[in-house]
Amino acid sequence: MIKQIRTDQLKPGMYIHDLNCGWLDHPFLTNAFAVHDQATIDKIVKIGIRELYIDTIKGADVWAAPTQQQVNADLERRLQEIAQKQPDKPIVVEVREEAARAKRLHGEANKIIRNMMDDIRLGQQIQVDRVEPMVESVVDSIFRNQDALLPLARLKNHDDYTFEHSVSVCALMVAFARGMKLPREVIKEIAMGALLHDVGKARVPDDILNKPAKLSEDEFVRMKDHVVQSVVLLEHTPGISETALQVAGQHHERHDGTGYPHGLAGDHISLYGQMAAIVDVYDAISSERVYHKGMSPTQALKKMLEWSEHHFNPQLVQTFIRSIGIYPAGTLVRLDSNRMGVVVEQNEGRLLEPVVRVFYHAAKQHYIPPELVDLSKTQDRIAGFENYEKWKIDPYQWLPS
Repeated sequence: MIKQIRTDQLKPGMYIHDLNCGWLDHPFLTNAFAVHDQATIDKIVKIGIRELYIDTIKGADVWAAPTQQQVNADLERRLQEIAQKQPDKPIVVEVREEAARAKRLHGEANKIIRNMMDDIRLGQQIQVDRVEPMVESVVDSIFRNQDALLPLARLKNHDDYTFEHSVSVCALMVAFARGMKLPREVIKEIAMGALLHDVGKARVPDDILNKPAKLSEDEFVRMKDHVVQSVVLLEHTPGISETALQVAGQHHERHDGTGYPHGLAGDHISLYGQMAAIVDVYDAISSERVYHKGMSPTQALKKMLEWSEHHFNPQLVQTFIRSIGIYPAGTLVRLDSNRMGVVVEQNEGRLLEPVVRVFYHAAKQHYIPPELVDLSKTQDRIAGFENYEKWKIDPYQWLPS
Protein backbone atom coordinates (compact mmCIF):
# COMPACT_ATOMS: atom_id res chain seq x y z
CA MET A 1 0.00 0.00 0.00
CA ILE A 2 1.21 3.51 -0.83
CA LYS A 3 1.05 5.96 2.11
CA GLN A 4 2.03 9.57 2.69
CA ILE A 5 4.28 10.22 5.71
CA ARG A 6 6.20 13.15 7.18
CA THR A 7 9.97 12.99 6.84
CA ASP A 8 10.28 12.91 10.65
CA GLN A 9 8.44 9.55 10.47
CA LEU A 10 10.91 8.10 7.97
CA LYS A 11 13.05 5.24 9.35
CA PRO A 12 15.66 2.83 7.97
CA GLY A 13 13.87 -0.22 6.60
CA MET A 14 11.19 1.78 4.80
CA TYR A 15 10.87 1.89 1.02
CA ILE A 16 10.32 5.29 -0.57
CA HIS A 17 7.79 5.07 -3.40
CA ASP A 18 7.98 8.76 -4.34
CA LEU A 19 10.15 11.54 -2.87
CA ASN A 20 7.26 13.89 -3.70
CA CYS A 21 9.48 16.77 -4.78
CA GLY A 22 9.01 17.26 -8.50
CA TRP A 23 9.90 20.92 -7.96
CA LEU A 24 13.40 20.03 -6.76
CA ASP A 25 16.40 18.70 -8.72
CA HIS A 26 17.39 16.42 -5.85
CA PRO A 27 20.73 14.54 -5.71
CA PHE A 28 19.23 11.02 -5.65
CA LEU A 29 19.41 8.88 -8.78
CA THR A 30 15.73 7.95 -8.59
CA ASN A 31 12.54 8.94 -6.77
CA ALA A 32 12.00 5.41 -5.43
CA PHE A 33 14.48 3.43 -3.29
CA ALA A 34 14.96 1.57 -0.01
CA VAL A 35 16.17 3.52 3.02
CA HIS A 36 19.12 1.70 4.60
CA ASP A 37 20.58 4.26 6.99
CA GLN A 38 20.05 7.48 8.91
CA ALA A 39 22.46 9.34 6.61
CA THR A 40 20.01 8.96 3.72
CA ILE A 41 17.19 10.31 5.88
CA ASP A 42 19.33 13.26 6.96
CA LYS A 43 20.06 14.06 3.31
CA ILE A 44 16.32 13.97 2.47
CA VAL A 45 15.52 16.34 5.36
CA LYS A 46 18.40 18.67 4.46
CA ILE A 47 17.16 19.32 0.91
CA GLY A 48 13.78 20.44 2.23
CA ILE A 49 11.44 17.49 1.64
CA ARG A 50 8.67 17.55 4.26
CA GLU A 51 6.35 14.75 3.12
CA LEU A 52 6.85 11.74 0.87
CA TYR A 53 5.23 8.44 -0.09
CA ILE A 54 6.29 4.98 1.12
CA ASP A 55 5.40 1.50 -0.17
CA THR A 56 4.37 -0.60 2.83
CA ILE A 57 4.60 -3.84 0.83
CA LYS A 58 8.29 -3.28 0.09
CA GLY A 59 9.24 -1.79 3.48
CA ALA A 60 8.16 -0.86 6.99
CA ASP A 61 4.77 0.77 7.62
CA VAL A 62 3.44 3.79 9.52
CA TRP A 63 0.06 2.48 10.53
CA ALA A 64 -1.74 5.81 11.08
CA ALA A 65 -0.47 7.47 7.87
CA PRO A 66 -3.04 8.35 5.16
CA THR A 67 -3.04 6.33 1.96
CA GLN A 68 -2.27 7.92 -1.40
CA GLN A 69 -5.94 7.48 -2.33
CA GLN A 70 -7.04 9.36 0.79
CA VAL A 71 -4.61 12.19 0.04
CA ASN A 72 -5.85 12.43 -3.55
CA ALA A 73 -9.50 12.44 -2.42
CA ASP A 74 -8.78 15.29 -0.01
CA LEU A 75 -6.99 17.28 -2.73
CA GLU A 76 -9.93 16.75 -5.08
CA ARG A 77 -12.31 18.03 -2.40
CA ARG A 78 -10.14 21.12 -1.84
CA LEU A 79 -10.04 21.84 -5.58
CA GLN A 80 -13.82 21.68 -5.69
CA GLU A 81 -14.00 24.20 -2.84
CA ILE A 82 -11.59 26.55 -4.62
CA ALA A 83 -13.74 26.35 -7.75
CA GLN A 84 -16.63 27.95 -5.87
CA LYS A 85 -14.63 31.15 -5.22
CA GLN A 86 -13.94 32.33 -8.75
CA PRO A 87 -12.81 35.97 -8.99
CA ASP A 88 -14.00 38.28 -11.75
CA LYS A 89 -11.97 37.89 -14.96
CA PRO A 90 -13.52 40.15 -17.59
CA ILE A 91 -12.74 39.02 -21.12
CA VAL A 92 -12.17 41.78 -23.65
CA VAL A 93 -12.19 39.69 -26.85
CA GLU A 94 -13.20 36.18 -27.86
CA VAL A 95 -10.46 33.56 -27.68
CA ARG A 96 -10.62 32.98 -31.45
CA GLU A 97 -9.93 36.66 -32.08
CA GLU A 98 -6.85 36.63 -29.84
CA ALA A 99 -5.48 33.22 -30.93
CA ALA A 100 -3.55 34.31 -34.04
CA ARG A 101 -2.00 37.27 -32.22
CA ALA A 102 -1.02 35.03 -29.31
CA LYS A 103 0.63 32.48 -31.62
CA ARG A 104 2.81 35.16 -33.25
CA LEU A 105 3.62 36.67 -29.88
CA HIS A 106 4.66 33.31 -28.45
CA GLY A 107 7.09 32.68 -31.30
CA GLU A 108 8.58 36.18 -31.14
CA ALA A 109 9.02 36.05 -27.35
CA ASN A 110 10.91 32.74 -27.51
CA LYS A 111 13.18 34.15 -30.20
CA ILE A 112 13.96 37.28 -28.17
CA ILE A 113 14.84 35.28 -25.04
CA ARG A 114 17.03 32.87 -27.03
CA ASN A 115 18.96 35.76 -28.63
CA MET A 116 19.30 37.54 -25.29
CA MET A 117 20.74 34.43 -23.59
CA ASP A 118 23.23 34.07 -26.45
CA ASP A 119 24.24 37.73 -25.99
CA ILE A 120 24.78 37.21 -22.25
CA ARG A 121 27.05 34.24 -22.95
CA LEU A 122 29.11 36.55 -25.16
CA GLY A 123 29.43 39.05 -22.31
CA GLN A 124 26.93 41.59 -23.60
CA GLN A 125 24.50 43.52 -21.41
CA ILE A 126 20.75 42.88 -21.39
CA GLN A 127 18.99 45.37 -23.67
CA VAL A 128 15.83 46.28 -21.76
CA ASP A 129 14.50 48.38 -24.64
CA ARG A 130 14.32 45.17 -26.72
CA VAL A 131 12.43 43.31 -23.99
CA GLU A 132 9.94 45.96 -22.85
CA PRO A 133 7.74 45.91 -25.99
CA MET A 134 7.45 42.13 -25.70
CA VAL A 135 6.47 42.37 -22.04
CA GLU A 136 3.85 44.97 -22.93
CA SER A 137 2.46 42.68 -25.64
CA VAL A 138 2.24 39.70 -23.25
CA VAL A 139 0.36 41.81 -20.69
CA ASP A 140 -2.02 43.11 -23.37
CA SER A 141 -2.70 39.60 -24.70
CA ILE A 142 -3.43 38.15 -21.25
CA PHE A 143 -5.76 41.05 -20.47
CA ARG A 144 -7.62 40.60 -23.77
CA ASN A 145 -8.09 36.85 -23.28
CA GLN A 146 -5.57 34.74 -21.36
CA ASP A 147 -6.92 31.47 -22.74
CA ALA A 148 -5.27 32.20 -26.10
CA LEU A 149 -1.65 32.52 -24.92
CA LEU A 150 -1.49 30.30 -21.81
CA PRO A 151 -1.97 26.92 -23.57
CA LEU A 152 0.70 27.84 -26.16
CA ALA A 153 3.11 28.74 -23.36
CA ARG A 154 2.65 25.27 -21.86
CA LEU A 155 3.72 23.44 -25.02
CA LYS A 156 7.50 23.22 -25.15
CA ASN A 157 10.30 21.67 -27.17
CA HIS A 158 12.77 19.61 -25.10
CA ASP A 159 15.76 21.40 -26.64
CA ASP A 160 14.33 24.90 -26.05
CA TYR A 161 13.03 24.40 -22.52
CA THR A 162 15.08 27.19 -20.88
CA PHE A 163 13.81 29.84 -23.31
CA GLU A 164 10.23 28.62 -23.50
CA HIS A 165 10.00 28.22 -19.71
CA SER A 166 10.83 31.92 -19.32
CA VAL A 167 8.04 32.93 -21.70
CA SER A 168 5.59 30.58 -20.01
CA VAL A 169 6.40 31.88 -16.53
CA CYS A 170 5.94 35.43 -17.80
CA ALA A 171 2.46 34.69 -19.22
CA LEU A 172 1.37 32.75 -16.13
CA MET A 173 2.63 35.47 -13.79
CA VAL A 174 0.60 38.09 -15.67
CA ALA A 175 -2.54 35.93 -15.37
CA PHE A 176 -1.79 35.36 -11.67
CA ALA A 177 -1.18 39.06 -10.99
CA ARG A 178 -4.33 39.95 -12.89
CA GLY A 179 -6.25 37.50 -10.69
CA MET A 180 -4.73 39.27 -7.68
CA LYS A 181 -6.11 42.57 -9.07
CA LEU A 182 -2.69 44.20 -8.89
CA PRO A 183 -2.16 47.56 -10.66
CA ARG A 184 -1.30 47.21 -14.32
CA GLU A 185 2.02 49.05 -13.94
CA VAL A 186 3.05 46.62 -11.20
CA ILE A 187 1.99 43.71 -13.41
CA LYS A 188 4.35 44.96 -16.13
CA GLU A 189 7.23 45.00 -13.65
CA ILE A 190 6.31 41.49 -12.50
CA ALA A 191 6.19 40.34 -16.13
CA MET A 192 9.64 41.80 -16.79
CA GLY A 193 11.08 39.95 -13.81
CA ALA A 194 9.36 36.73 -14.87
CA LEU A 195 10.63 36.92 -18.44
CA LEU A 196 14.19 37.49 -17.16
CA HIS A 197 14.07 35.28 -14.04
CA ASP A 198 16.38 32.62 -15.47
CA VAL A 199 18.92 34.80 -17.32
CA GLY A 200 21.59 33.55 -14.91
CA LYS A 201 21.36 30.15 -16.62
CA ALA A 202 23.37 31.73 -19.45
CA ARG A 203 26.32 31.46 -17.03
CA VAL A 204 25.71 27.78 -16.25
CA PRO A 205 27.79 25.38 -18.38
CA ASP A 206 25.77 23.82 -21.20
CA ASP A 207 26.71 20.28 -20.16
CA ILE A 208 24.95 20.92 -16.84
CA LEU A 209 22.07 23.01 -18.17
CA ASN A 210 21.17 20.48 -20.89
CA LYS A 211 22.18 17.26 -19.15
CA PRO A 212 19.63 14.56 -20.14
CA ALA A 213 19.80 12.91 -16.70
CA LYS A 214 19.80 13.68 -13.00
CA LEU A 215 22.40 16.21 -11.85
CA SER A 216 25.16 15.15 -9.45
CA GLU A 217 25.41 16.99 -6.13
CA ASP A 218 28.21 19.21 -7.48
CA GLU A 219 26.24 19.94 -10.65
CA PHE A 220 23.17 20.74 -8.57
CA VAL A 221 25.19 23.34 -6.63
CA ARG A 222 26.32 24.92 -9.92
CA MET A 223 22.76 24.92 -11.22
CA LYS A 224 21.41 26.60 -8.08
CA ASP A 225 23.91 29.41 -8.57
CA HIS A 226 21.89 30.60 -11.56
CA VAL A 227 19.63 32.58 -9.20
CA VAL A 228 22.54 34.62 -7.84
CA GLN A 229 23.84 35.11 -11.38
CA SER A 230 20.40 36.33 -12.52
CA VAL A 231 20.37 38.95 -9.75
CA VAL A 232 23.92 40.09 -10.57
CA LEU A 233 23.00 40.51 -14.24
CA LEU A 234 19.76 42.37 -13.52
CA GLU A 235 21.31 44.64 -10.90
CA HIS A 236 23.71 45.84 -13.59
CA THR A 237 20.89 46.39 -16.09
CA PRO A 238 19.48 49.95 -16.22
CA GLY A 239 15.68 50.09 -16.02
CA ILE A 240 15.12 46.95 -13.93
CA SER A 241 12.75 47.63 -11.01
CA GLU A 242 12.99 46.28 -7.47
CA THR A 243 9.80 44.29 -8.17
CA ALA A 244 11.45 42.54 -11.14
CA LEU A 245 14.53 41.80 -9.00
CA GLN A 246 12.35 40.21 -6.32
CA VAL A 247 10.71 37.95 -8.89
CA ALA A 248 14.07 36.81 -10.28
CA GLY A 249 15.93 36.60 -6.99
CA GLN A 250 13.32 34.80 -4.90
CA HIS A 251 11.63 32.34 -7.27
CA HIS A 252 13.46 29.40 -5.63
CA GLU A 253 12.76 30.47 -2.04
CA ARG A 254 10.18 28.38 -0.17
CA HIS A 255 7.55 29.41 2.37
CA ASP A 256 8.99 27.08 5.03
CA GLY A 257 12.55 28.35 4.57
CA THR A 258 13.85 25.31 2.67
CA GLY A 259 14.57 27.16 -0.57
CA TYR A 260 17.59 28.97 -1.92
CA PRO A 261 19.73 31.05 -2.26
CA HIS A 262 19.01 32.70 1.12
CA GLY A 263 16.63 30.28 2.89
CA LEU A 264 14.02 33.02 3.33
CA ALA A 265 10.72 32.02 4.95
CA GLY A 266 7.16 33.31 5.15
CA ASP A 267 6.77 37.08 4.80
CA HIS A 268 10.52 37.50 4.54
CA ILE A 269 9.87 36.51 0.93
CA SER A 270 8.22 39.33 -1.01
CA LEU A 271 4.71 38.86 -2.40
CA TYR A 272 6.15 38.80 -5.92
CA GLY A 273 8.81 36.25 -4.94
CA GLN A 274 6.14 33.99 -3.41
CA MET A 275 4.06 34.26 -6.57
CA ALA A 276 7.07 33.50 -8.77
CA ALA A 277 7.91 30.39 -6.71
CA ILE A 278 4.42 29.01 -7.33
CA VAL A 279 4.41 29.74 -11.06
CA ASP A 280 7.97 28.52 -11.65
CA VAL A 281 7.26 25.14 -10.05
CA TYR A 282 3.85 24.73 -11.69
CA ASP A 283 5.31 25.31 -15.14
CA ALA A 284 8.29 23.03 -14.45
CA ILE A 285 6.26 20.03 -13.31
CA SER A 286 3.68 20.40 -16.09
CA SER A 287 6.33 20.55 -18.85
CA GLU A 288 7.87 17.68 -20.79
CA ARG A 289 11.64 17.51 -20.38
CA VAL A 290 14.33 15.04 -21.45
CA TYR A 291 14.43 13.31 -18.05
CA HIS A 292 11.08 14.44 -16.66
CA LYS A 293 7.57 13.56 -17.83
CA GLY A 294 5.24 16.52 -17.43
CA MET A 295 2.02 16.22 -15.46
CA SER A 296 -1.32 17.31 -16.85
CA PRO A 297 -2.24 20.87 -15.75
CA THR A 298 -4.93 19.63 -13.33
CA GLN A 299 -2.62 17.02 -11.81
CA ALA A 300 0.08 19.70 -11.40
CA LEU A 301 -2.40 21.99 -9.63
CA LYS A 302 -3.24 19.19 -7.20
CA LYS A 303 0.47 18.81 -6.45
CA MET A 304 0.79 22.56 -5.86
CA LEU A 305 -2.14 22.35 -3.45
CA GLU A 306 -0.50 19.42 -1.64
CA TRP A 307 2.87 21.18 -1.39
CA SER A 308 1.25 24.39 -0.14
CA GLU A 309 1.07 22.70 3.25
CA HIS A 310 4.74 23.62 3.64
CA HIS A 311 6.55 25.00 0.62
CA PHE A 312 4.17 27.64 -0.77
CA ASN A 313 1.79 30.25 0.58
CA PRO A 314 -1.56 28.35 0.73
CA GLN A 315 -3.74 31.40 0.03
CA LEU A 316 -1.63 32.38 -2.98
CA VAL A 317 -1.77 28.85 -4.37
CA GLN A 318 -5.56 28.94 -4.20
CA THR A 319 -5.63 32.32 -5.92
CA PHE A 320 -3.33 31.00 -8.64
CA ILE A 321 -5.62 28.02 -9.24
CA ARG A 322 -8.64 30.32 -9.52
CA SER A 323 -6.69 32.59 -11.88
CA ILE A 324 -5.94 29.89 -14.47
CA GLY A 325 -8.79 27.42 -13.81
CA ILE A 326 -9.13 23.91 -12.42
CA TYR A 327 -8.85 22.68 -16.01
CA PRO A 328 -6.61 25.35 -17.62
CA ALA A 329 -6.98 26.11 -21.32
CA GLY A 330 -5.10 23.48 -23.30
CA THR A 331 -5.99 20.60 -20.94
CA LEU A 332 -7.15 17.39 -22.62
CA VAL A 333 -10.28 16.14 -20.84
CA ARG A 334 -12.71 13.22 -21.08
CA LEU A 335 -16.42 13.92 -20.53
CA ASP A 336 -19.06 11.70 -18.93
CA SER A 337 -20.27 10.97 -22.47
CA ASN A 338 -16.81 9.45 -23.24
CA ARG A 339 -16.16 12.25 -25.70
CA MET A 340 -12.71 13.80 -25.41
CA GLY A 341 -11.58 17.31 -26.18
CA VAL A 342 -9.36 20.23 -25.28
CA VAL A 343 -10.37 23.03 -22.93
CA VAL A 344 -10.35 26.21 -25.00
CA GLU A 345 -11.83 28.77 -22.62
CA GLN A 346 -12.87 29.25 -19.00
CA ASN A 347 -16.41 30.17 -18.01
CA GLU A 348 -16.37 33.03 -15.52
CA GLY A 349 -17.53 31.77 -12.14
CA ARG A 350 -17.76 28.15 -13.35
CA LEU A 351 -14.26 26.65 -13.12
CA LEU A 352 -15.57 23.09 -13.41
CA GLU A 353 -17.60 23.90 -16.54
CA PRO A 354 -15.26 25.36 -19.20
CA VAL A 355 -15.77 25.46 -22.95
CA VAL A 356 -14.37 22.30 -24.56
CA ARG A 357 -13.68 21.49 -28.22
CA VAL A 358 -14.58 17.78 -28.44
CA PHE A 359 -13.15 15.74 -31.32
CA TYR A 360 -12.59 12.15 -30.16
CA HIS A 361 -14.64 9.30 -28.66
CA ALA A 362 -12.65 7.45 -26.00
CA ALA A 363 -14.81 4.30 -25.90
CA LYS A 364 -15.00 3.88 -29.67
CA GLN A 365 -11.42 5.12 -30.13
CA HIS A 366 -12.01 7.21 -33.21
CA TYR A 367 -12.28 10.88 -34.13
CA ILE A 368 -15.68 12.55 -34.30
CA PRO A 369 -16.77 15.82 -35.97
CA PRO A 370 -15.27 18.68 -33.87
CA GLU A 371 -17.79 20.54 -31.75
CA LEU A 372 -17.54 23.38 -29.23
CA VAL A 373 -19.32 22.34 -26.03
CA ASP A 374 -20.06 24.91 -23.32
CA LEU A 375 -20.29 22.70 -20.23
CA SER A 376 -22.21 25.40 -18.37
CA LYS A 377 -25.07 24.84 -20.84
CA THR A 378 -25.18 21.04 -21.00
CA GLN A 379 -25.59 18.04 -18.69
CA ASP A 380 -22.26 16.61 -19.84
CA ARG A 381 -19.45 17.03 -17.29
CA ILE A 382 -15.69 16.46 -17.09
CA ALA A 383 -14.98 12.93 -15.89
CA GLY A 384 -11.20 13.37 -15.79
CA PHE A 385 -8.11 14.71 -17.51
CA GLU A 386 -6.15 12.78 -20.14
CA ASN A 387 -2.66 12.66 -21.62
CA TYR A 388 -2.03 13.79 -25.21
CA GLU A 389 0.82 11.34 -25.65
CA LYS A 390 -1.22 8.36 -24.47
CA TRP A 391 -3.84 9.01 -27.16
CA LYS A 392 -1.26 10.14 -29.78
CA ILE A 393 -3.06 13.47 -30.17
CA ASP A 394 -1.28 16.61 -31.40
CA PRO A 395 -2.40 19.43 -29.06
CA TYR A 396 -1.42 22.18 -31.54
CA GLN A 397 -4.04 20.88 -33.98
CA TRP A 398 -6.93 21.50 -31.59
CA LEU A 399 -6.04 24.77 -29.90
CA PRO A 400 -7.79 27.95 -31.16
CA SER A 401 -6.12 29.41 -34.23
